[in-house]
Amino acid sequence: MLNVDPSLDLFAEIEKLKKERNAVIMAHYYQEPDIQDIADFLGDSLALAREAQATDADIIVLCGVHFMAETAKILNPQKRVILPDLAAGCSLAESCPPAEFAEFKAQHPDHVVVNYVNTTAEIKALSDYVCTSTNAVKVIEAIDEDKKILFGPDVNLGRYLQKTTGRDMLLWQGSCIVHETFNERHLMKLMAENPSAELIAHPECEETVLRHASFIGSTKALLEYSKTSDVTTFIVATESGILHTMNKASPDKTFIPAAPEIAGEEGDTCGCSTCPYMKLNTLEKVYACLRDMTPEVQMSEELIEAALLPIQRMVAIG
Repeated sequence: MLNVDPSLDLFAEIEKLKKERNAVIMAHYYQEPDIQDIADFLGDSLALAREAQATDADIIVLCGVHFMAETAKILNPQKRVILPDLAAGCSLAESCPPAEFAEFKAQHPDHVVVNYVNTTAEIKALSDYVCTSTNAVKVIEAIDEDKKILFGPDVNLGRYLQKTTGRDMLLWQGSCIVHETFNERHLMKLMAENPSAELIAHPECEETVLRHASFIGSTKALLEYSKTSDVTTFIVATESGILHTMNKASPDKTFIPAAPEIAGEEGDTCGCSTCPYMKLNTLEKVYACLRDMTPEVQMSEELIEAALLPIQRMVAIG
């Protein structure tokens, strides 16, 4: 249980501790609204990786999930990286156990290994390249066409990349519990009820969803598209946390979560488009981790070195 005085002004206390510790708060778009609002830097996985590499702060508070904090540590081995809740994992990362993936890789030694950034440091260390949804196409296209590619862990992103790039890839069968929630039948109902709306979707969604999307892109790309498009109503097929930033950026537009809203006994909805791991971080936990400087993400020098090279290759590609 957190030992946090309920009478504290957490916004003021966090700001004070940041200055005292020379700390920076980096948050993913899927965090709760209060955390997004206090972040010094708000972005998707690629943007967080780049910002982590560039920061001159002594302390990085990574408000996201564990693999994001690991990536920040890999890029900044001399800095302290703290995560508000160490239990903030990732269903996609968990779908790719290192021992099983290592065996899979060994069975295909002639393949170039590309792994999505939503993976543990151990999986990154087994990779030739890492990619995010923002730069995945560029990474695949940077690999010589005569090379065979093994892609993991997200099978839906892999299928999207195969279709987009025309490359034949061997796919690990992993997926995200949130993006697997979106279904075609419910989307058809939403689109019929909102005929002027556009469906915009993350490439981690299944193909049955993507084929109805007017725009497919990373979290950041979905945000930018919604800001610049003349369309005023969007059905958004990704984690619902991004809707907070979309509403702030375009207050005159309407954003509808694409997940089915199934009412429970108390009238609550299923929260199907909400990542339970992302939402483990709270404002109280951000304050407590800055106050106590724990929990801290730590890795061996050997693991950091092994995982760094594929990340550097990704950042270099863009």
